[in-house]
Amino acid sequence: MFNERNQRIEEAGPAEPALILGLNGAPQAGDTFNVMETEQEARSIANRREQLQREQSIRTQKMLTLDDIGRRIAIGNFQQLNIIVKGDVDGSVEALSDSLIQLSTEEIQVNVIHKAVGQISESDVTLAAASDAIIIGFQVRPSLGARKEAEKVGVDIRLYSIIYDAIEEVKAAMEGMLSPEIKEDITGNVEVLDVFKITKVGTVAGSMVRDGKIKRSSRVRLVRDGIVIFTGELDSLKRFKEDVKEVTSGYECGITIRNFNDIKVGDVIEAFEETEIKKTL
Repeated sequence: MFNERNQRIEEAGPAEPALILGLNGAPQAGDTFNVMETEQEARSIANRREQLQREQSIRTQKMLTLDDIGRRIAIGNFQQLNIIVKGDVDGSVEALSDSLIQLSTEEIQVNVIHKAVGQISESDVTLAAASDAIIIGFQVRPSLGARKEAEKVGVDIRLYSIIYDAIEEVKAAMEGMLSPEIKEDITGNVEVLDVFKITKVGTVAGSMVRDGKIKRSSRVRLVRDGIVIFTGELDSLKRFKEDVKEVTSGYECGITIRNFNDIKVGDVIEAFEETEIKKTL
């Protein structure tokens, strides 16, 4: 035991700083150091603390109930991101772990399956490989054995010196896991004026573009009396027997719909385009 001047001391009183060596592990920030009369009392407290630490670790992982999983799967594309956090000091590990867990959304659950102070070891890599997790190191580096093992089994180790950078990269990775949102834009409305049955071609709809325009690449839905009958793709788009790329409002055209022939006079063919929009957290 040493004082603040690195001098060996035999005892430390109230409000006296002391450096203590010989512990078999790194204590948690905020832990109380108790001096006991007997070793039995000390072991009892140590065992109790280990139990509390295990319980806290389980709470940190935010285990999901069946109701939670069912509700989130119903939303669609529910995923989990498992993370192992290693840091230089306990305060940094706790701060980073809490920040990462708070990134969880209805679609992606962030689980910190292990967090500890110290160098990234081979056992961390083994756990990551078994859990499909990534390892985040803050102000620490992997051992040579851990680095080689990670390359061998394909475990991703990310090293940071700024907590904000770690949070932003994990957030970006989570956004990449999100399914893109599909935005639909209606580009035109076409009215079917006449219907022709042509052998080996199918049903051709003689139509008039009433609004907007219809493109050869457009997806279409056939609407009859306000009810969607079919949604699919165009097979051909013609003007005066010539294939065209698009027809605008006020012009007539001939339309065939791929794998659909039940077209009737008075039907409305609605042309639309779908675009993917990247989701953000």
